[in-house]
Amino acid sequence: MKLYPVKLLTITCEILAQKNIIEILSKHKITGYTTYEVSGSGARGLRSEGLTNEKNVKIEIILREEKLQDVVEEVSRTLFANFAVVLYVSDVGVLRTEKF
Repeated sequence: MKLYPVKLLTITCEILAQKNIIEILSKHKITGYTTYEVSGSGARGLRSEGLTNEKNVKIEIILREEKLQDVVEEVSRTLFANFAVVLYVSDVGVLRTEKF
């Protein structure tokens, strides 16, 4: 079994930023991602209690390194100032490189 190196971009953000992030992914021709509703506590306090628009989501995207920099730069430039966003990148290996 041979694994091929790609990147896992994980973005945890308030649900109000989700649409913006998906639009950025689409703009960069990235169509595959997974979203989850999540809860937790951080710099802006406990999230997930209360109204729907106060929830957090986690978006996971597996992508090739050549697309990563542009997506990360645009998310940070356009969303960090106005939304609660945590973004991190991990090295992962996949079997089916044609999917990414």
